[in-house]
Amino acid sequence: MDRLTGLRVFREIVETGSFSRAAERLGLSAPMASKHLAQLESRAGARLLNRSSRHLSPTEAGELYYAQCRQALDILDAADAAIQRDAATPRGRLKLTAPDWCANPRFAQALADYRDAFPEVIVDLRLENRKVDLVTEGLDLALRASLDPAPTLFARLLCVVPFHAVASPDYLARVGVAADATRLAGLDLIVPSYLSPEKLAHMRAATARTAMRSDNSALTYQAVLAGIGVAVLPDWIVADDIASGRLKVLRINPAPPDIPLHAVYVSRRQVAPKLRSFIDFFARRFGGEERRALLPQARASNVSGGRRSGYEPQPGEE
Repeated sequence: MDRLTGLRVFREIVETGSFSRAAERLGLSAPMASKHLAQLESRAGARLLNRSSRHLSPTEAGELYYAQCRQALDILDAADAAIQRDAATPRGRLKLTAPDWCANPRFAQALADYRDAFPEVIVDLRLENRKVDLVTEGLDLALRASLDPAPTLFARLLCVVPFHAVASPDYLARVGVAADATRLAGLDLIVPSYLSPEKLAHMRAATARTAMRSDNSALTYQAVLAGIGVAVLPDWIVADDIASGRLKVLRINPAPPDIPLHAVYVSRRQVAPKLRSFIDFFARRFGGEERRALLPQARASNVSGGRRSGYEPQPGEE
């Protein structure tokens, strides 16, 4: 059997925690992946994985072997990519996840323009308000709204998205609150159910009431328009409504924070052309002065215990 394939099988098993997922990613059957691993263990003269019916984990020898195996494969992959890079055309299926509030005309138009520029890339986009494990779920990329993207992954800052506390004029008139209100006291709140209490400090008020909880930004937006209460929503969803007067911005203190949007991907020495093209395109589309102004904060948030994450400064950011 091909020893190089065995090394790739072992790496994928460790990273996915599953024979079947590893086999799927490499285009092999699960029994064939098992045979490759058995031959690799025979060559190494040691058991590399602890196996049970519900769990896989590397042995002590396996952890050492994995570190060396991954480095060797990255070097080989980098060599292949260096030869092919100039001629490579972005193509194939790009699997990514993003916050559900990306379901808006601005982001959809950016996707349409990306499709025009790179017609051979099929964007397979999953919208959800949870932190997804890219390796376990077989994804190439995550767009994450966070001040502190995962320190074990590469993260490139794309832009900063303003968030606003908004309510409909009819709701504010009904409860007798001015459109430029600075306090949430006495108001009804529509609260994201996927955020922890400490991340909702801007919505705390001694006499505020929780009227509704939702894990879906589109429903929250419609609930605000329907007059249920006040919610904090991204500018990408509510900018047109604020401009037209359909929604009013409450100048609460503390104000909702502006949130950096990062492109986050698995640590690799070389990035596939389809992935690089997408990250570069959206950085150009949404980047700007507010993005550069945040760079010192973004760099600081990418350092954990003295270990720097994979944040990559781009040309002009140094």
